[in-house]
Amino acid sequence: MKDYIVRASAADAQIRAFAAVTTELTEEARRRHETSPVATAALGRLLTGGALMGSMMKNPTDMLTIQIKCSGPIQGLTVTADSQGNVKGYVFDPQVMLPPKNRKLDVGGALGQGVLTVIKDMGLKEPYSGQTILQTGEIAEDLTYYFATSEQVPSSVGLGVLMEHDNTVRCAGGFIVQVMPFIEDKVLDRLEQNIQNLRPVTTMLDNGHTPEEMLSHVLDGLDLEITDTMPVKFYCNCSKERIEKAIISVGKKEIQSMIDDGKDIEVKCHFCNTAYHYTVDELKELLKKAKRA
Repeated sequence: MKDYIVRASAADAQIRAFAAVTTELTEEARRRHETSPVATAALGRLLTGGALMGSMMKNPTDMLTIQIKCSGPIQGLTVTADSQGNVKGYVFDPQVMLPPKNRKLDVGGALGQGVLTVIKDMGLKEPYSGQTILQTGEIAEDLTYYFATSEQVPSSVGLGVLMEHDNTVRCAGGFIVQVMPFIEDKVLDRLEQNIQNLRPVTTMLDNGHTPEEMLSHVLDGLDLEITDTMPVKFYCNCSKERIEKAIISVGKKEIQSMIDDGKDIEVKCHFCNTAYHYTVDELKELLKKAKRA
């Protein structure tokens, strides 16, 4: 199944919902960053959450960043998404290893205590920023708590990543369901009952459920209406030119020091791990640009 997001509403627009399958993009992130299984699960969940939250934004230039800084061995994660289904991200320690907890990858143990920050850049003077304390470190519950406390939107978030025995990604995806302020009690009761009876995201995906079918279970009996679908992928907009700007920004002294070492340098993009190489001659050109800046 190709990666994609569906957007939907239910119960005469009293509920809005988003769901995605993100298996391919999670596997690409795993491959690029060479993440351990628990790091893959953590990053895959946050990439999925970021992609779904990005799809809630309206303008093509809108950008969303989710940062987690934490005390656990993974140390932190950062994910950036746009409104077009492009998402990228990385973990601070991609090699972290932990024993399973209750036969599952211990994402909560990898994160420990910490802070979740959501930054939305919607072209206004100042980006919107909201921050909450991690509740469980399992990411779905943390995003549910973020929506309730920081955006005052009661939500249910489900995220999952299932690994193969060879540590590649078997399936990944998730959903976000949000209720409007004018929701009727009987609609809310039915939604809560559906969510209580819901099987885990990874179970549904592993059984071949599409995002539409996931939402049909979450919103059973609530007149689900799919409004649109869009592809979603791991995409990084880094380039040699962008990295050059970053090198110039470190200052003339640092660049001169690199030149004095007399060796080519390699700079890697945090988000996609692509390596960019610069010869000593190229560094000399960058030093000239830095002096002109």
